[in-house]
Amino acid sequence: MKFRNTLLAATLLAAPLAANAQPITGLYISGGAGAGLMFDEDAKITGGGKTTGGWLRSRVGPEFYGSAGYGLGNGFRAEIEGLYTYNSFHGNGIGGKEQKYGPMVNVLYDFVGVVPMVQPYVGVGAGYLFEKEENIYTSGHLTNATVGTATKGDFAYQGIVGASLPIAGAPGLALTVDYRFLGLAGDRNYPAVVTTGVVKSRATLKLNNDFENLFSVGFTYAFGAAPAPMAPAVGAVPASPVTRSYLVFFDWDKAVLTDRAKQIVSEAAANSTKVQYTKIEVNGYTDTSGTPKYNQGLSVRRAQAVAAELVKDGVPGTAITIQGFGETHLLVATGPGVREPQNRRVEIIIR
Repeated sequence: MKFRNTLLAATLLAAPLAANAQPITGLYISGGAGAGLMFDEDAKITGGGKTTGGWLRSRVGPEFYGSAGYGLGNGFRAEIEGLYTYNSFHGNGIGGKEQKYGPMVNVLYDFVGVVPMVQPYVGVGAGYLFEKEENIYTSGHLTNATVGTATKGDFAYQGIVGASLPIAGAPGLALTVDYRFLGLAGDRNYPAVVTTGVVKSRATLKLNNDFENLFSVGFTYAFGAAPAPMAPAVGAVPASPVTRSYLVFFDWDKAVLTDRAKQIVSEAAANSTKVQYTKIEVNGYTDTSGTPKYNQGLSVRRAQAVAAELVKDGVPGTAITIQGFGETHLLVATGPGVREPQNRRVEIIIR
């Protein structure tokens, strides 16, 4: 209950600071902390001609993670993560502690433009986690079994569902809240001791059914992120003196820069140093194929991709403003549902 209230409070406090969500392009880091609750874990200790055990019931424990990754600018990103969890157990005559730690590789997808200011994401991960057991014990009629400290490793996997909340005034920084289902494959066997009366015998602790719910609050920081996009303008673009203008064209339903597009952006970035400008506008557009809502989001993603490339080429992010106009300002007039290459564009305007 306390953790759930903490999540709610963090989200409410951050809401007034939220900016429009945008896809991650390039390197980023993330980290977070939260709480983990394991599913009941089946424990059996066999030795001395006897088998004893039962279900290890987990108490809520802390979990931490940190990762570094790369975003493709189209919603997809991949990362390497370090994960740590700690739980203690209780049950009828059963107890102990368990730690899990190790590397994971995750692939995630951000749903850009689906919800204003909030960016939902999903992901899957796989890796190798070490499981350290401490003071696991079971007790029954005239028989006790214990495990001191032992560590085993195994293949691990996870599913991730979450949302990020970009922070206005801090390009690239976002608050994240997510849920993870973590599992370890196979069984793990640990050396144990069974005591019957005063007789001690070697035994084996077998653990399986190792699954865990992880709830986290954290952050993501994307390096070289451009400023958050402005709200879409209504009506025609207001006329003003233009120093220079450049057009960057895109493939159908894409927001990824081609080699030729990168050359044009590089030329614009180089020429921006030769004139005295007050701002650089980056305006995104689409053709009329697709729905207006989808095209609006696509135009923003295209503008963000160009802005990120400008920053990469040395243009200060604070000098750039981003707008997406969707299919509302066609370079070539067409009817609805037409794939027109000249309309799939971003215009860079140096004022």
